Amino acid sequence: MNIQEYELMNILADERYKNQRELSEKTGYSLGKINSALKTLVETGYLDGQMGLTKKAGNEMEEKRPKNAVILAAGFGMRMVPINVEVPKGILEVHGEPLIERLIRQLLEAGVKEIDIVVGFMKEQYEYLIDKYGVHLVFNKDYAVKNNLYSLKQVLHKIGNTYIIPCDVWCRENPFSDREWYSWYMVGEEKSEESIFRVNRKKELVLTKGEEAGNRMIGIAYILKEDAGHLKEQAEKLFGKREYRQSFWEDALVWDGKMHLRPREVKGDLVHEINTLEELRELDHHSSQLNSDILSLIGEVLDCRTEEIVEIRALKKGMTNRSFQFTCRRKRYIARIPGEGTGKMINRKQEYDVYQALKGKEIADPVRYISPENGYKITEFVDARTCDPDSDEDVSRAMKYLRAFHDCRLKVDHSFDLFEQMEYYESLWNGEKSVFKDYQKVKEQIYELKAYIDRQPKEIALTHIDANHDNFLFAGEKTYLIDWEYAGMQDIHVDVAMFAIYAMYDRERIDWLIDRYFEGACPEKVRTKIYCYIAVCGLLWSNWCEYKRMMGVEFGEYSLRQYRYAKEFYRLAKERMEDAE
Repeated sequence: MNIQEYELMNILADERYKNQRELSEKTGYSLGKINSALKTLVETGYLDGQMGLTKKAGNEMEEKRPKNAVILAAGFGMRMVPINVEVPKGILEVHGEPLIERLIRQLLEAGVKEIDIVVGFMKEQYEYLIDKYGVHLVFNKDYAVKNNLYSLKQVLHKIGNTYIIPCDVWCRENPFSDREWYSWYMVGEEKSEESIFRVNRKKELVLTKGEEAGNRMIGIAYILKEDAGHLKEQAEKLFGKREYRQSFWEDALVWDGKMHLRPREVKGDLVHEINTLEELRELDHHSSQLNSDILSLIGEVLDCRTEEIVEIRALKKGMTNRSFQFTCRRKRYIARIPGEGTGKMINRKQEYDVYQALKGKEIADPVRYISPENGYKITEFVDARTCDPDSDEDVSRAMKYLRAFHDCRLKVDHSFDLFEQMEYYESLWNGEKSVFKDYQKVKEQIYELKAYIDRQPKEIALTHIDANHDNFLFAGEKTYLIDWEYAGMQDIHVDVAMFAIYAMYDRERIDWLIDRYFEGACPEKVRTKIYCYIAVCGLLWSNWCEYKRMMGVEFGEYSLRQYRYAKEFYRLAKERMEDAE
């Protein structure tokens, strides 16, 4: 049965048949298509002679009636910065009502009472819905590192005559019904450059070709029990593949170049997907969420109205922070919001003191505001590129700049002790053991290096500590060193070791790096000391990664490589010490 025939049955289930012209006006189909569809429905036993639904049609209607719904609400909603720092997307208020409550209310109005909400980020803010509406919360522990395909995994066994709904849509009219005839996926009639699916003449959702725009993908779907098996089978295949960890659940609907659900097209003004603050502002400029603390802060710092803060977009999520770019009065800025658990990792008062020491030196990017309490930071946008660790020219430039910074011999009142920080990060594990089976042995070996390090001459000054190649910005002839969260008094040569392990260099490249910093004149004892620092810092950041993993944030190869530096450069440093004796 085709979509036109199902739509006619839906109309005739509610209204007595009058004539074909009226049906044509209601559906937008030609009289020819209406006549053909009615004829088929009578011949197949779905309509009787008076164009009323038969018992066969009634039985099928009951068999396909919606039984339950799943709302996907686990993600960060990164594009929703800065509001996503204060509330999860599903709790955003539009016209005085949280998005997720409107969806729940519309489901209940359609007779769908069994509702599961898959939660993750700020899951506690959804808890009240259990008592208010009788919903069930399902926790997706992988929400921080995997996309919503893995939210679907938590409820896959419940799919069958089921609505699947993203939490960030606002529907002007109720999109749900107590009567569904086929499995569908909702798309907008309008075109979108971001969509890779279009509705073809056969009313199928097929992949676009080349630069072709597709229909706007909305994300609401209905899955019949008879189609749920295919979805589950395809999803199970994807769960086992690493390349699908960042996939959307819709990927489980696609094979052979098309989506295996029929399209349900809606007009653009009926359903709004809210991905950004500006989309929220456009839909409801009175929304209470538009009065966010960070927006108010920006307004105070830049002496502007919040309505002047536009073109907001999330930047790539960093290891410790969430940042976004915005425009105010035709000038671009970047705002930083500390990420989950960073209060335990970084002393914001000390970071503030570092920026005070850097003030006026034109070493760091131009900071307009930084808070010593919560770490919020606003900087002027620098149109620049980052240092390429594989470019000899870029790295040589970075090392020259790093040495010039070190030569300033700036001072602050706090230090960054490598061994103390290593122990501190381990203490954050709260008694859990390392994932590395030989961790205790490796830690003992690293402490063997401490005695050698302590005996060596040191050049103590303000040290960046986080001297990642990504923190060197090249803006024409100008260079900036950014992100001073870990900076403190330390042996300046630690920064060379840090650059090496962040870039994940091998030994040959590390020796080349050292020669660039010292302009070919590095004393052998200093080189050995830097080898020791590489080993120590490798374990330091490995411990940091283990804490972040316990917080739900994985760093994959980076974590493994840091641990390898600890082991391999311990051996190299010991060999050099023995050769020197």
